[in-house]
Amino acid sequence: MRRREDGRSAAYLVAMVLCSSCLLAVAAGSRQEFHEDAGSRERSRLAWKAIDEYLMPFVEKEKYELPSKCRLHPGNDMFREQEQHKIHFDINEWRCGFCKKAFRAEKFLDQHFENRHKNLVDNSHGRCLADLCGALHCDLMLEFKKPKSKCSASAAARNRHLCESLADSCFPINHGPSASRLHEFFLRQFCDAHTCNRGSKPFPKGGRKETNRFYLALCALIVRNEERNWHRFELFV
Repeated sequence: MRRREDGRSAAYLVAMVLCSSCLLAVAAGSRQEFHEDAGSRERSRLAWKAIDEYLMPFVEKEKYELPSKCRLHPGNDMFREQEQHKIHFDINEWRCGFCKKAFRAEKFLDQHFENRHKNLVDNSHGRCLADLCGALHCDLMLEFKKPKSKCSASAAARNRHLCESLADSCFPINHGPSASRLHEFFLRQFCDAHTCNRGSKPFPKGGRKETNRFYLALCALIVRNEERNWHRFELFV
């Protein structure tokens, strides 16, 4: 009788250990899945930042419309719908444009999008801008730059090939003078730097004026403060 009880206890312990292991594996998988999604979202955001700052001003100047098949086209960004529904009121105040819920930081809003509005993400093939980060120098868009690593000739060649394929598909030289000029510009602005030669740097043609963004941000902050002050005034009247 005693042996039977010991056997049951041992079997119970083994079952509990296996169950715990399974739960931990599932939890780890869920965390990894979210981490990877969060990572691709962040990298996609950096890619769009590079496009918006160092390409779009010149595209707009040429009054050129990116082809729909171009992977740099805003419509081919799987997170674009969500990103356009971010409302940034203040440093520690973000709001969801879909349901108006407020958050202290952008990362919490990203998590909210993942949990509540994932149906608005189109993850069809070729729609993740993060896949283009190698060509677009996303690491240079980071607020805190990564330490430079040893240049890999093979990685540089892959990124250059991807970069040149973007130039060909987005600015076909047989689509007129504007496309031809932008094709040449894109090669110089993004592709030439994909080399282990230290003499070549990304974005030699510059981008949007930093001062313009500073004044826009300052104006937005002033307007926001004025709205709050007016609201307080109405409460006292």
